[in-house]
Amino acid sequence: MRTLADRARLEAFLVSFDKETRGHGRIYLVGGATAIWHGWRETTIDIDLKADPEPAGFFEAISRLKESLDINIELASPDLFIPELPGWRERSLFISRLHRTEFFHYDPYSQTLAKIERNHPRDLSDARQMVALGLVKKNALMPHFKAIEPALIRFPAIDPATFRKAVEEFVSSP
Repeated sequence: MRTLADRARLEAFLVSFDKETRGHGRIYLVGGATAIWHGWRETTIDIDLKADPEPAGFFEAISRLKESLDINIELASPDLFIPELPGWRERSLFISRLHRTEFFHYDPYSQTLAKIERNHPRDLSDARQMVALGLVKKNALMPHFKAIEPALIRFPAIDPATFRKAVEEFVSSP
């Protein structure tokens, strides 16, 4: 089992990843990495990310960094679990640009809706933290949900009515 990732390991990953790849790209951090960066969690089991566009040497860098930094790295993003929200790239939050790589937090609205859909206690806590920190406005969640609702048919594991109800309850909660 690898070491939990904390802020120092996450920062080391960003710098090392940029050095290890051979081309330009964008990396979007997701889930626990976003939580660590914004300070509502101290550690995460793995660094979840999405590359878009994927830099040359992407998979080789991940393979080497998992070992050299002793961390778990997973390819995971909201668009694997719920339909892609229109405008997610524009809403993604800039972290930094190193030599060849730009780093962002994947769109907080996409992350929040995916966490609401999963309905795990930690995910719901993360969603509440995104609201508390002002990364997400509750009154904007339902319009984002409605934008993806017709595409839920492509995600057979999701019951659209249950997902809608969960978003409505989250939006109306204190």
